[in-house]
Amino acid sequence: MKKILIIEDDQSIANLQKDYLELSGFSVRIEATGAAGLDALKKDTVDLVILDIMLPGMDGFEVLRKIREDEDIPVLLVSARAEEIYKINGLGLGADDYITKPFSSGELVARVNAHLNKFERMKERFGKSEEAAKLQVRGLELQKDARRVFVNGNEVTLAQKEFDLLLFLFQNANRVFGKEELFERIWGMDALSDASTVTVHIARIREKIEENPSKPQYIGTVWGSGYRFII
Repeated sequence: MKKILIIEDDQSIANLQKDYLELSGFSVRIEATGAAGLDALKKDTVDLVILDIMLPGMDGFEVLRKIREDEDIPVLLVSARAEEIYKINGLGLGADDYITKPFSSGELVARVNAHLNKFERMKERFGKSEEAAKLQVRGLELQKDARRVFVNGNEVTLAQKEFDLLLFLFQNANRVFGKEELFERIWGMDALSDASTVTVHIARIREKIEENPSKPQYIGTVWGSGYRFII
């Protein structure tokens, strides 16, 4: 039974989400604050987090930052704020999805299932063979099964989607991908409205792996077309 953690201060919303998820076969825990949610993650194994942005005290963005320091599990942000900047910030911090309130419980369950299934497929694919567990070029090393990145022997920390994006480009080296296609490939959703988050992720990856982000040697920009990994 997959375990879902809901971090939501509105008890009526949290209970409604819990009821539908439990009817769909999930084990669900509710916490009303970010601090309590982070504490729950330390004490128990969780398969997916549903995280509200507008929390008392520590907001959802800060909670997400702290989750990504230690956890590589799907995180779905939920918020009444539909502005694009909120979506870009959330996805840029490593969220796997952004759901705008109000939404149907059926949609929530469907998205939870989709992200859990995708996460399981990725783990299975990354762990298939020890031989194919590493990708290396010019001082950059990706350990696929461990989801670790090294630059000239020094480990750098990438958020979940940053790693997924870098790995996808690395595995498809020299091929040019547009922002919309990258968003669809990595996030697995309609890319039309949120493809700009790819730019945010590329910039953050470059800051972490490139000696000079303004003159990248790994992820190049093909003006008017998109990005490619340079071999």
